[in-house]
Amino acid sequence: MIEDLFENNIRWAAARARVDPEYFRRLAAQQSPDYLWVGCSDSRVPANEIVGLDPGELFVHRNVANLAAPQDANFLSVLQFALEVLKVRHVIVCGHYGCGGVRAALTGQRHGLIDHWLQPVHAICRREAEALEAIIDFDARVNDVCERNVREQVAGLAGNPFVQEAWRRGQRLSIPGWIYAIEDGLLRDLETTIDGPRAARRSAAR
Repeated sequence: MIEDLFENNIRWAAARARVDPEYFRRLAAQQSPDYLWVGCSDSRVPANEIVGLDPGELFVHRNVANLAAPQDANFLSVLQFALEVLKVRHVIVCGHYGCGGVRAALTGQRHGLIDHWLQPVHAICRREAEALEAIIDFDARVNDVCERNVREQVAGLAGNPFVQEAWRRGQRLSIPGWIYAIEDGLLRDLETTIDGPRAARRSAAR
């Protein structure tokens, strides 16, 4: 029941205060995270927990299929605030294997409004159709697109005007691409980090 959530909250707050009496006082101070996390809305991927950071140490934006959508005002507002106000040093794009959004895009079935949101993933599937059809196991195919999608979002972010402006003013900023496996709780670095205009140009030329 919904009332249980309030009871859970009371127990959680009391437990945190017992372990660390200054915990909430520190949180009430201005946040100064070094990281912006662009991740999936999937409830099994709790951003702070899987990287072992407290609230206030990770600025988080989540949406279906971890898209860095250039037409999404919500995402762009988060990105601009993170870069220009919080001065984050890393914008981490983190997908996860078995992503339901990617799976929905691969099925080719109609799902309603979410189909419009997933257009960037549909585009990957169309562009890489031949390579994907060679992957017989459907779950493996989903996971392949999950990785491709992370790489695509990293490359797109590198060309984002807010990111480009941050680099122009000399701000240190990297854009790593990671993927998370729910089955074992581990992150994998997809080795697609872009850390400046030169690396962005190399990525765009591929």
